[in-house]
Amino acid sequence: MEKMSRIFLDCSSSLPGIPLSVLSVPMENKYRCQQCLQVLRKPVQAQCGHRFCVHCFKQLTSSGPRPCEACRQEEIYEEPISILNSSEAFPDNAAGREIASLPARCLNQDCKWTGSIKEYEILHEGHCEFERIQCEDCQNFILRMDKDRHTERECEARTLNCKYCKMTFNFKDIKAHDEVCVKFPLQCKDCGKKKIPREKFLDHSRSCVKSKGVCPFSEVGCKSVVENGKLGDHEQSSVMEHLRLLLPMVLSMSRTRPNASGSSEWQEDSGLGLYRAAEEGGSVTMGDAVRVPPVDLVKKVTALENIICVLNREVERSSVTLEAFTHQHRLDQEKIENLSNKISQLERTVTMRDLQLSQTEQMVRELQLCTYDGIFIWKIADFSRRRQEAVAGRTPAMFSPAFYSSKYGYKMCLRLYLNGDGTGRGTHLSLFFVVMRGKCDALLKWPFSQKVTLMLLDQNNREHIIDAFRPDVTSTSFQQPISEMNIASGCPLFCPLAKLAGKSPYLRDDTIFIKAIVDLTGL
Repeated sequence: MEKMSRIFLDCSSSLPGIPLSVLSVPMENKYRCQQCLQVLRKPVQAQCGHRFCVHCFKQLTSSGPRPCEACRQEEIYEEPISILNSSEAFPDNAAGREIASLPARCLNQDCKWTGSIKEYEILHEGHCEFERIQCEDCQNFILRMDKDRHTERECEARTLNCKYCKMTFNFKDIKAHDEVCVKFPLQCKDCGKKKIPREKFLDHSRSCVKSKGVCPFSEVGCKSVVENGKLGDHEQSSVMEHLRLLLPMVLSMSRTRPNASGSSEWQEDSGLGLYRAAEEGGSVTMGDAVRVPPVDLVKKVTALENIICVLNREVERSSVTLEAFTHQHRLDQEKIENLSNKISQLERTVTMRDLQLSQTEQMVRELQLCTYDGIFIWKIADFSRRRQEAVAGRTPAMFSPAFYSSKYGYKMCLRLYLNGDGTGRGTHLSLFFVVMRGKCDALLKWPFSQKVTLMLLDQNNREHIIDAFRPDVTSTSFQQPISEMNIASGCPLFCPLAKLAGKSPYLRDDTIFIKAIVDLTGL
């Protein structure tokens, strides 16, 4: 019993109750979770008889046992039965089957799907093409049927590879990247050559025979702009013009020398050009100081400007590369996170499949053991282990599968305490009879008044231990059930534990057999 509860309650992939509006018919109160007030999903039943979704029950008991609020509201609170404890709860497969067969419909707009709750959970919930889901990238809500088209064509946050440098970018960033992509093809306006990578375009401009540039003698006044391939022709054809432009500079330098004192000399400063060192009593005029130095100064300033331009381009290129690497790193992290989410989803799916398999196995076992003639034989194997668990308090009680007085008759089960209960604790087996809520209770006679005989079978068929009783019709244990099962009633001193010691005829191959007979007279 404890193993079954643990498998059922430890399901990490469970969901809260199914929305009420999924049902196509008015919902009966017995199908409502006492916690989330929705339709029960994977119902479990506490020992007090109230039902909860496995998800809600797990949350309620996550910090330990706690009182049942539904018992308090119904004013039937009774300890310890009304204490919610995961070790005392069990999967309510009967209620689960009833709920699974209820008619359902889809809540999503324009979806016409109808079916059963079971089909809704397994086949439709989470798969509806009309469900609005959130895009993981742009966070916008879209229809599930449009997810593939949105991801490939419409999502503003979708990733694309630059077709030139092959780096990955968001769609909204790809156009800005084209403006700085080092592999982006450019066309030379001078020679018309196409598909020149941006990173090589400057070198091409310098070497392009059709590219135009200023004449090297522009610093002395030449205004010509010529193609690189014709620069030699220009220099040869314009020798006289260039000499004419140089003549004033040469003459100004030659006029400056005779005015200089014999002991004075031309010196060069730290990059500002030439100046004439003055002798004692000598002087340098303003005209002498500015005639030659400005030409040299302009050349140096031009060289420094060119160096700064080159450095600026390198800084810009490095910034683009760094930004690309940062973006790629972010994309890699997102891919890792997406893969982790997919792995978690697969693990949850496997867990749900295991849970469904466990429920199916439990259902098959119940169908195999169920009887409809008021006679039930309960085989209890692994007696020693179960007894140790009862002594340790882990599983003090265990319930038998349900059996019936007839196909549409009373629904009943047995409750056994292997270490005794009440006055029989530690000394006797305690065996109780439980009236359960059935589908046809409204057609039956209440209170339940049939004679009940309980037996521990002697496996040598000699001397069975028998106890029989007639129900107390005033007891709530035998009234028409309002919860899943009534309070158990029976024999706390059913069988001394001493009779099961040694080579007992009642215990063989670590197995005992208990038989219940309900007298059907008058039914």
